[in-house]
Amino acid sequence: MPNLSTLKKLIVSALWAGLWAGLLLTALQSYQVIPSLLHAEVYEQAADHQVHVDGTVHQHEPDAWQPTNGAERTLFTALANISLAVGFALLLGAASTLRGGINSWRQGLYWGLAGYSIFFVAPSLGLPPELPGSLAADLEARQLWWLMTVFDTALGLWLLVFAKTKLNQLFGAVLLLSPHVIGAPQPEVQGSLAPAELASTFIMATAFANALFWLTLGALMGLMSHQNKMIKS
Repeated sequence: MPNLSTLKKLIVSALWAGLWAGLLLTALQSYQVIPSLLHAEVYEQAADHQVHVDGTVHQHEPDAWQPTNGAERTLFTALANISLAVGFALLLGAASTLRGGINSWRQGLYWGLAGYSIFFVAPSLGLPPELPGSLAADLEARQLWWLMTVFDTALGLWLLVFAKTKLNQLFGAVLLLSPHVIGAPQPEVQGSLAPAELASTFIMATAFANALFWLTLGALMGLMSHQNKMIKS
């Protein structure tokens, strides 16, 4: 049952890679990202639950549950990051098997870079990470654009790298550009409760944390795949 054995190894590798990459992301967020979020929440709370920004009313929901700052928030963040990382690791492993698998940690870096480009860089070009209190377009419209961007970027990169004909490679380039030509949904009025400097710091910190997360995830998947092959031989 070689296929079952390969699937088992993929799942085990994804669990371990997701655990360590998720913990790394949590540590980076605790040091860089979460402080910016907490700072932005201060501006929200100072608005006394009803804020007018350029004529727009922001309604806050005091009854909505959220973890308390400190250990509880870190714990829930870690659990969410690990779960997400395991899912992404499974996705990387499944996609890479179509091209013979990830054979080394160096090769894993390229797959991690692809994941970073697909799931963070491309969507962030139209919908950059937002702090609490930022004006935003309709949630459903943003979700649909995000999904379209991820799908088009993934397929576009695949065709650019692996397609054997110029026509398919050209189609891949068109897919990469199409979400940004269409444009992400934007609010009618731009505005945020937090200052622009804080928003810039948050975007840079988020981009850095996600870059290290994806590169680490890819490298770990490659390292574990290589070790599995060494044990098998």
